[in-house]
Amino acid sequence: MSLPPAAARYRQVKHHVLERIAAGALRAGERVPSENELVRALTVSRMTANRALKELTAEGVLVRIAGVGTFVAEQRVHAHPLEVRNIADEIRARGHEYRVKVLALTQVAATRELAERFALKVGEPLDYSLLTHFEGPLPLQVEERYVNPLAAPGYLANDFTRTTPHEFLIRVAPLQRAEHIVRALLPERRIRRLLKLDADEACLLIRRRTFSQGRVASLADLYHPGSRYELAANIQPR
Repeated sequence: MSLPPAAARYRQVKHHVLERIAAGALRAGERVPSENELVRALTVSRMTANRALKELTAEGVLVRIAGVGTFVAEQRVHAHPLEVRNIADEIRARGHEYRVKVLALTQVAATRELAERFALKVGEPLDYSLLTHFEGPLPLQVEERYVNPLAAPGYLANDFTRTTPHEFLIRVAPLQRAEHIVRALLPERRIRRLLKLDADEACLLIRRRTFSQGRVASLADLYHPGSRYELAANIQPR
């Protein structure tokens, strides 16, 4: 029994994209043809092309970035939930290009909540940074960080396009211990925009507080796209 023509065309589009990925013509992180390009190349309707791309995205083959396009999905990134690691090293170890966009770098006065978490007085100065870390063309992490300048002097003078906050803090304020909270949530609009997420796409938040020489050195909120990032760990009983 032959397939109805509409189903045959929709599967033809999926097969075309999968074939190009298998042949190496489309690699992980590369943009796939748009719906309009597929319509012209394969003589199908836009609805047919849209259905094919949506299903490939649901199957984890593609990832759609709002306002940017559709890309071949990377293998989902794994991270240990309790390790404090340099994101630039993680990305380069996977053989991918790392870059960062510095969105804010300034000094702020500690709010009541920040003062409590740092064990400081309300209004005391804190250094603040907001960065987006990219793996190839895709944003992988938004890092929002507050730093105690008494624990890590010179933070605001650092060039974060050359040295990540992690690298700077490990050198200036050696890690004594760290606390982590992990949450899945629908991010606020500014984070969603920076990670190029759809309105209903969840993200994974790691809230980290680090200590150095007996004091709180930094507070960091690390946001990751839920569709491209997961935490994993191997635990062996003693």
